[in-house]
Amino acid sequence: MIAKTQAPQRSGGHSLSAGRPWPLGASFDGQGVNFAVFSANAERIELCLFSPDGRKEMSRIDLTERDGDIWHVYVSGLTPGTLYGYRAHGRYAPEIGFRFNPNKLLIDPYARQLEGRLKWSDALMGYKVGSPRGDLSYDPRDSSFAVPKSVVVDPSFNWAGDTPPQIRASDTVIAETHVRGMTAQHPRVEKSLRGTFLGLASDAVIEHFVKIGVTAVELLPVQAFVDDRFLIARGLRNYWGYQTIGFFAPEPRYLSRGALWEFQSMVRRFHSAGIEVILDVVYNHTGEGDEWGPTLSFRGLDNTSYYRLAPGGRYYINDTGTGNTLNLTHPMVLRMVMDSLRYWVEVCHVDGFRFDLATALGRESGGFDPYGGFFDAIRQDPVLARVKLIAEPWDVGPGGYQLGNFPSPFMEWNDSFRDGIRRYWRGDPGFTADLAKRILGSAEHFDRAGRPATTSVNFITAHDGFTLQDLVSYTVKRNLANGEDNRDGHSENHSDNFGVEGPTDDPRIRAARDLRKRNLLATLFLSQGIPMLLAGDEIGNSQGGNNNAYAQDNETGWLDWQHADPRLTAFVGRLADLRRALPILRQRRFLHARSRAADNLPDVIWRRADGQQPRPEDWHDPAFRCLGVELRLAAEGPDDGDAVFVVFNAGSDAALTLPDTVRGWRLVLDTTRPEAADALWPARGAVPAQSVLVFVPADRPVPGTNETKGGQP
Repeated sequence: MIAKTQAPQRSGGHSLSAGRPWPLGASFDGQGVNFAVFSANAERIELCLFSPDGRKEMSRIDLTERDGDIWHVYVSGLTPGTLYGYRAHGRYAPEIGFRFNPNKLLIDPYARQLEGRLKWSDALMGYKVGSPRGDLSYDPRDSSFAVPKSVVVDPSFNWAGDTPPQIRASDTVIAETHVRGMTAQHPRVEKSLRGTFLGLASDAVIEHFVKIGVTAVELLPVQAFVDDRFLIARGLRNYWGYQTIGFFAPEPRYLSRGALWEFQSMVRRFHSAGIEVILDVVYNHTGEGDEWGPTLSFRGLDNTSYYRLAPGGRYYINDTGTGNTLNLTHPMVLRMVMDSLRYWVEVCHVDGFRFDLATALGRESGGFDPYGGFFDAIRQDPVLARVKLIAEPWDVGPGGYQLGNFPSPFMEWNDSFRDGIRRYWRGDPGFTADLAKRILGSAEHFDRAGRPATTSVNFITAHDGFTLQDLVSYTVKRNLANGEDNRDGHSENHSDNFGVEGPTDDPRIRAARDLRKRNLLATLFLSQGIPMLLAGDEIGNSQGGNNNAYAQDNETGWLDWQHADPRLTAFVGRLADLRRALPILRQRRFLHARSRAADNLPDVIWRRADGQQPRPEDWHDPAFRCLGVELRLAAEGPDDGDAVFVVFNAGSDAALTLPDTVRGWRLVLDTTRPEAADALWPARGAVPAQSVLVFVPADRPVPGTNETKGGQP
């Protein structure tokens, strides 16, 4: 059938002209606005202009000009702030994938800003809810009252000489951060700015990040997203934001004044502090869901182009677990993603992207292809060549786990590091050998095709899972507040509660938990690759055992600054200082125990506690819990006689013999005594149980650390 609307065209007295097919979206030129939108299968598209409050549709304008599959019109006299949307006419035949319904107001896929929140209503559905024909039925109700309006934006901004920090990958320390969660309860952030971009860029937050050595904040999704209907019904909201509906628009709830300049100001302030801004972006799916979802934008404009559909066209391929999958094999959908990425870099000055479920972005007709269209497009782009690109290397589709298989220059979230390090410190037998792989950058995954050791983004915790405090306090997830009977979230967290589930006043258990946290954090900062910290771990933040707080826009999901642990914060800052002071800990080249020309010593030497190198059988011995590693600059690198010796001991106290390759060692970190001063160390001493020790040559003081001349540890 052909869907029709009875409303007549109304130009509202505006002067119209053909306009041009580029750029896509709404572009203000000082005298009017050019509108351009893609649809290969629509038969007619209308531009709808709204009153300033968004409640009244003032006029409809046919986009009579079409260049290929791009429809366009120029409307003189319009200014920034104008609210608009689209209606698309065409076949309504869901059984073969066509879902045009002009009664549904559509968000411009290129909208730079959205006004108003989505109001859940059955009128948002292209089909009639409750009809025996299901999604094949047709709903004639107008949805404009319930749909956010697209906004014409003037993106110009006085950057005042802003210069991206361009931090080298080897110098990068990432904090994964939530705009609202970071500031919602921060006592030093102005109340009116809490939960916003401007609040995140406040002096208090920036000072905190600088204090703990963060060089990049990785923001959970800030592109405009929707709250799922089932969450609203439970009295919850989409807290994390992985239901994008506008790939160019900042999420309105993070704007205190409703303007793009707020996001730009945040970026500028972070840059002035030497901190990069990385966006977690969701180009694998949209918030429209499957065939039972609402018609908000892409579905109504051209369902068969924007989405990957199962044979026949009625149903959606769901490689993302969210109901739909964007069709990046279509050139115009790929163009939208590339235009979006460039927009955030060029107009908003962001410094990189973390791609959610990145396997879905590289899945072609034959499966995942690291040299497919998306990767080819992004790797040749001169704008994106200067920013950081990080892949989450999995999705739920066929062949979805692709750790290590992304092309350069992509970095990758390394869940092997997360799981292996958790299990080593929990005391799982046989994980000392795995520890050795992880602290050297997981070369078995990433050392190929010239990829550097900084390919591995190492993390112990992330937004998805336990916080660090909960990792040492709970053995069972506690997600009942999500309303899914505790079925959601990971069930195997490799966690340890030290004998008591949840909070405790037992000083011995609290001390053991604190030590475990320090050991996990030390391992993260002392490993090759890029360390990523979950913001809040450095203050001991807990989510009460909820390991899937995606819907907890409340005290569960927000950081608890009232009970922040200043000693833990100081310890993280010390780790960052140590990493910054010792280039050996943050190398670009992988270490493979090759001899160096400078001293004929291998660039990495493994040690047992007795100073001997492990035998092959030691690596398989469950009792082998104390591992030392002597590190130098990679054999292929510059000649340098410096060295670092690190001991990881997940076992009991052990006699320690230090390597005799240098003239004396100096202890610069002991996780059992985090506030102790540096000290010279005897050739033979004792490594404490459950500890990490870091030594440097006695005659090479470490900048930024205390310098105790003599004394015993």
